[in-house]
Amino acid sequence: MSRPSKPVSASKTTLSSQMMPVDANPMGNVHGGTILKLVDVAAGVTALRHARSVVVTASIDRMDFYHPVYVGNLLSLKASVNYAGTTSMEVGVRIEAEDLKTGRITHTGSSYLTYVAIDENGRPVEIPDVVPETPEEKIRWREGKQRRAERLKILQDRKRKGKA
Repeated sequence: MSRPSKPVSASKTTLSSQMMPVDANPMGNVHGGTILKLVDVAAGVTALRHARSVVVTASIDRMDFYHPVYVGNLLSLKASVNYAGTTSMEVGVRIEAEDLKTGRITHTGSSYLTYVAIDENGRPVEIPDVVPETPEEKIRWREGKQRRAERLKILQDRKRKGKA
C-alpha cells in the first residue's frame, strides 16, 4: 500500500517581516543570524503543514547569502517542500528583500533544510509523499532527491568511520 501524498502547493508558506534596527548591525545590515532564524521558522511551518505532525530541524545543508538586507526592507521568505522521504523532507527557502520606497525586490539568499517528523516519544513517523506539479517543482524534486542521496552517503560514511 502506498503512503498518502500531497502536492507541493498544499504546504507552501510565505513569511514576511519588516527589518528593524534591532535586527541589524550599526551599519544597517541585517544580521545573518536574524535571517537564519526566520528561514528556520518559515521552513518549519512548511514542514509542519506537510507532515501535520511535530517536526524537528535535522540539518541546514546550505545557506547562501547573495546580497545584504537593510533596515526597513520587507523580508519575504518563500518556503516549499522540495522532496519527501518516508519520515524526512527537504524544504527550500527563497529569501527576498523588498525596498518599500522603490518596490525593488532582490533575491538575497537561498537555503535547504531537512526536517524529520516525530511522535510524542521523539521517534520518526511516516509523512506523506510530495507530488511536484509544475516544471519548476519537478526540477526542485529531482535536485532534492539527489541532495538527499548525497546526505545519506555522508551519514553512512561517518557511521562506517565511527564519527556519527
